[in-house]
Amino acid sequence: MTIIPPVFSYAHLRQMPDDGKRYEILDGELAVSPSPKRKHQRIVWRLTHLLDRAVQAGYGEGYTAPFDVLLDERNVVQPDLLFVRSDRLHIITEENVRGAPDLIVEVLSEGTRERDLGAKLRIYARFGVRFYWVVDPDAQTARVYEHAPEGYRELPPLGAGDTLTCALFPDITLPLAALFA
Repeated sequence: MTIIPPVFSYAHLRQMPDDGKRYEILDGELAVSPSPKRKHQRIVWRLTHLLDRAVQAGYGEGYTAPFDVLLDERNVVQPDLLFVRSDRLHIITEENVRGAPDLIVEVLSEGTRERDLGAKLRIYARFGVRFYWVVDPDAQTARVYEHAPEGYRELPPLGAGDTLTCALFPDITLPLAALFA
């Protein structure tokens, strides 16, 4: 006898409880994460200020979790941060983002590390997220992925002496030393 696991969709996700956990669907599988810890939230706070500077400069709009990104009915994520360029704001609705943001940022935690560097990396590449930043609070590094025709191209990892930049808003930067201070 073959047991077929259930395939979850956005309709299922909308029925999940509002219990402080993050519910996502990755290739039809339900993924649940507890709320993040203090160090994670501090880094997200600082990155939010970076994206807010890009918003204030007119480059687009940025959002923090929880805000659903509906890539398709079987791939719905809540990244820590996302950014959509001004010319693509039509993909943002009051309820969610419908399509691939231009930038997604995930801050690693014990419960999400494997998922963020595995399934989510592959899904974001498949759906054409232009830039994917993975911030590691423990190693105090940032990994930057840029979409290319064959998938993601990983740029050299950034450490304490480096500065985080993005082609989406080239004049808005953040030294990694300040991010992890």
